[in-house]
Amino acid sequence: MTTLTAPAGAQRRAGASATVLRTETGLFRREPATLFWVLVFPTALLGILGSIPSFRHHDPSLGGERLVDAYVPVAVLLTMIMAGLQAMPPVITGYRERGILRRMSTTPVRPHALLGAQMGLHGAAALLSALLSLAVGRIVFAVPLPRQAFGYVLALLLAILAALALGALVSAVSRNSKVVNAIGSVVFFPMMFSAGVWLPVQAMPDSLARIVELTPFGAAARALDQAAAGDWPGWAHLGVLAAWAVVLSAGANRWFRWE
Repeated sequence: MTTLTAPAGAQRRAGASATVLRTETGLFRREPATLFWVLVFPTALLGILGSIPSFRHHDPSLGGERLVDAYVPVAVLLTMIMAGLQAMPPVITGYRERGILRRMSTTPVRPHALLGAQMGLHGAAALLSALLSLAVGRIVFAVPLPRQAFGYVLALLLAILAALALGALVSAVSRNSKVVNAIGSVVFFPMMFSAGVWLPVQAMPDSLARIVELTPFGAAARALDQAAAGDWPGWAHLGVLAAWAVVLSAGANRWFRWE
């Protein structure tokens, strides 16, 4: 009997997970605010900054690069911050507030199925937005494309995983909209700083840069910058990203509650 029941249970869970993914995909496509902040805003910000004349002048403090060159990876990281911290947590917390998660708990769906669907959808949007920022940087401002393409893609995927794992953890521990907004705000601004939104990481003092590089977005900024310059991303930076992704994902799955 056991040998028949276990596969049947696994099949039911797999079918439930597929249903969750289809449903969340349909709902995601009908969220214009999310699509704007994740897909449009980072590239629009890059366009605004790139239109400032001083951003197109070569800066000795950046090794002769222009500020607009340094802000392309910042725009790429900003897509992940918006997806992971601003877009995804309110959706899951809203489900919890409206009792949707409580009803889902009576089905074969497991927490990782819902978190995985949300992370997959927001991750795909973040990846598309990152490619859009790279394309606009190249076409509009003549920013060179990454010279170490494979290393850049690897760092990009790890950064997206870390960002969405952080968002999943925020979603898991937030019981209502007030809590998720408070936690999101507390985490949002340090992550913006570590991504180099106000000051590129490569322009920070060495002592500050070393601290920032231990954060997921600081490590991502350095890894992406190295790959863009043609070097393989530092294994230390890739390791920091992978470690954050694993630890944050485990925490989200451990502390997720349906109610």
